[in-house]
Amino acid sequence: MLTNNLDQLRKAAREGYAIPAINTQGGNYDIIRACCKAAQELGSPMILAHYPGTGAYSGHDWFVHTAQWCAGQVDVPVSIHLDHGDSVPLCAQALELGFTSLMIDGSRLPVEENAALTNQVLAMARERAVPVEAEVGELLRLENGVALENKNIASPEQVRRFLQLCQPDTLAIGIGNAHGYYKGRPDIHLEVLEQVRIFTDLPLVLHGCTGMEEDLVKAAIRLGVAKINFGTEIRWRYLEHYRRAMDELDHQGHSWKVSQYASDALCEDVKRIIRLAGSEGKA
Repeated sequence: MLTNNLDQLRKAAREGYAIPAINTQGGNYDIIRACCKAAQELGSPMILAHYPGTGAYSGHDWFVHTAQWCAGQVDVPVSIHLDHGDSVPLCAQALELGFTSLMIDGSRLPVEENAALTNQVLAMARERAVPVEAEVGELLRLENGVALENKNIASPEQVRRFLQLCQPDTLAIGIGNAHGYYKGRPDIHLEVLEQVRIFTDLPLVLHGCTGMEEDLVKAAIRLGVAKINFGTEIRWRYLEHYRRAMDELDHQGHSWKVSQYASDALCEDVKRIIRLAGSEGKA
């Protein structure tokens, strides 16, 4: 069932688990189906995420309609989330299209400008009771495991100042995490979350969970992370499953058979993420 995810995220933060947010590659039906199927079978809330760049092929409206339809086929809470929205017009478009959750990413900006941008989106979103995620500390960019930019470790004081200027519904904090595959063990600064938890009980968000050690993810969840984001792992797993189906399945040229195989296999990967998040049975 399609929902607004804020109540689930607040509950997760209180009770010490997280809700998986899976990047759906622009509304890929096979990926969305796998996410909803896994969530239904394990009784978990689910967040279907859409990164603006991945909508270039299918369109943002395709993602919304596909996600809405799939959410309607299950009876666990499913929300549809704009990940890393980078402008007020894009967030306004997402609201018109029917997204039930937004992220405005002003993390590249000074704290004051980031807060001002976030407040603009908050004003629009609250008219429609849509929650807003913000970010402090720009996420690392990785290429083949090598950091191209390293400016995302936020200080607790930056976070405190940001929250004095605006009040998002959830908050992502840069702690050394990154998009892409890590090379070796990432240098994750959990002490930042620990210090932030002293002055806010907002549900926190951890981006860049692909390849992060499970113990680190679980430790972050214990410190108030209520949403864990996976993108890179999902897209590569999906392609691996699809390739295996092409090579080994007697598909007889039926693309739906290949898609079904890949989606069913990916469902098991999503179940592993649900179990890591601790959200099984929390719907």
